[in-house]
Amino acid sequence: MKALIWHTNGQTELINKEEPKITYPHEAIIKVTMSSICTSDIHIIKGYVPRAVPETVLGHEFVGEITELGSAVTNLKIGDRVAVNCETFCGECFFCRRGYVNNCINGGWELGCKIDGGHAQYCKIPYASTGLTKIPDELSYEKALFTGDILSSGYWSAELCEIQPDYTVAVIGAGPVGLCAMQSAKLLGAKQIIAIDINEFRLNTAIKNNLADVVINPEKNDIEQYIKSLTEGRGADAVIEAAGGTDTFQTAWKIARSNAIVAVPAMYESPQILPLPDMYGKNLTFKTGGVDANKCKKLLDLILANKLNTDFLITHKFSFKNIRDAYSMFEQKSDNCLKIAISY
Repeated sequence: MKALIWHTNGQTELINKEEPKITYPHEAIIKVTMSSICTSDIHIIKGYVPRAVPETVLGHEFVGEITELGSAVTNLKIGDRVAVNCETFCGECFFCRRGYVNNCINGGWELGCKIDGGHAQYCKIPYASTGLTKIPDELSYEKALFTGDILSSGYWSAELCEIQPDYTVAVIGAGPVGLCAMQSAKLLGAKQIIAIDINEFRLNTAIKNNLADVVINPEKNDIEQYIKSLTEGRGADAVIEAAGGTDTFQTAWKIARSNAIVAVPAMYESPQILPLPDMYGKNLTFKTGGVDANKCKKLLDLILANKLNTDFLITHKFSFKNIRDAYSMFEQKSDNCLKIAISY
């Protein structure tokens, strides 16, 4: 089969690789039908993810059809169309039982990092019972494509904020995760969503799709003053930092009101500073880390009920044979690229 791997020199290569085989009763093999590219894939290639192993097949955002099942997988069957979770988790360890599946002691965020991912014609899923979710017959692969990664990340980020009906939620970064976070925060009852980005196309996308009520370009506005003017001088009730820029973490805590929650799903390329003396007295709560993507069934149900929608995210489409070109476009964000659907 064809598969895309990465090397220590920061380059990718489309190679011929042996198809995976079942070696453990909890595994499944899926034929990949569609995938996408995540910023985390770019971080892996650039060496910003220390745990990532070179020569591993990239890709942790994909859907497909089950072609083989281990004997312990009883909730799925061969031929099922499935959305793949970006994490592998056993569902039984200390962390899984508490919903912290990103910290599963037997798995974690491994696909495309330590375990071969979905940028291949076939992929083995280690814990198929928890890592695969059957796609309702009424939903296309495109509609389910982002369930296991960026939609999960956006929804999880909004949940971290403990949103109340009168909340103003500021989302820094109107990229795919940020846009999903805005949509999720609105679904969870936020009164006002503020989108912050320097990219006008992405801000317009937030407004056009009714994801945000107000957009702010920090290159054109004083963010702190603008947000205070929208919140009776207090600041945002919750902030989601989904940009991961050089100064966006500092912006996040500065625009939060006292006693706010700052959720940080962003992945940074360098360490961030927590200036405790400067923020003393604001009594902020920071919630950070990798997504606990354990609500894929719920998200698919919300998509089916037209309460969530990710169609607008797909701005470009490629065939798998041209996946390296897709990576180049996604990394450079050329032609207003948000997300790419890659067909196999």
